[in-house]
Amino acid sequence: MSDTYLITGAGSGFGKEIALRLAEQGHDVIAGVEIIAQVNTLRAEARDRNVTLRVEKLDVTDEGDRRKALSWDVDVLLNNAGISEGGSAVDLPAEVMRRQFEVNVFGPVLLTQGIAKQMVAKGKDHTARIVFMSSVAGLTVDPFTGAYAGSKHAVEAFADALDQELAEYGVTVATINPGPFLTGFNDTMFEEWKSWDDDPSTRLYDYSELHFPHEQFDPEEVITTSIAVLTGKDTAYRHVLPASTVDDIRGQMDGEWDRTVNDGTRPALVQTAYDIAPYTPVQDN
Repeated sequence: MSDTYLITGAGSGFGKEIALRLAEQGHDVIAGVEIIAQVNTLRAEARDRNVTLRVEKLDVTDEGDRRKALSWDVDVLLNNAGISEGGSAVDLPAEVMRRQFEVNVFGPVLLTQGIAKQMVAKGKDHTARIVFMSSVAGLTVDPFTGAYAGSKHAVEAFADALDQELAEYGVTVATINPGPFLTGFNDTMFEEWKSWDDDPSTRLYDYSELHFPHEQFDPEEVITTSIAVLTGKDTAYRHVLPASTVDDIRGQMDGEWDRTVNDGTRPALVQTAYDIAPYTPVQDN
């Protein structure tokens, strides 16, 4: 009997393409999407690509949807659903911060609780794999991403704990940690301020002048790596992507031990947020 894969947040971005590619490879895939309108759209795309893909509404913050997912007998879970709103930690409205943690942390962890217990109940002779789509932001922090990075740091903590707690039951856990990839996710996070219910005159920054402060990579590496992890071909725990940035990320993390308080000047990445154009791809050398 083939394994059943559940991909959350499959209505767009990494999740959608991972679900479609797995289905193209002949796997039994359930693509969970946040809103009902995405169901028919993704079903149509699957038909266009001539693949069999089961699409279900699954808002990870909805208790009823999470309960429904427990009837799907999942063997491999990719917690991919996530959102981000950019903004200074002193400007973000409370509801914006709470929403990021509800979608990125509490919803996925609560979904994982039920599915993990089902995996344990099936015994060690069954495939049991849980993967979290974390982020480089779960390891480092950029300006204007404090809430998002905070939620991804929390994801890292839960994933690490689960990896230790589920080991003796035959359940494996892994993380995917994408850096800046050009899917639209990073750029639109710097447009969410337009919907804030606050007093703009109290904001520290004028967000109409700011953009995501990094050049961005082609998403193919995330998709192929995620599929290798989900299918068990890649058994590493953490996957910082692009792989070419691993040494730089390790350097940033190590540098925290020697960090001193700021000197009162604008950091380079804050200036880059003013200077860069949105949707800027990495330039090939």
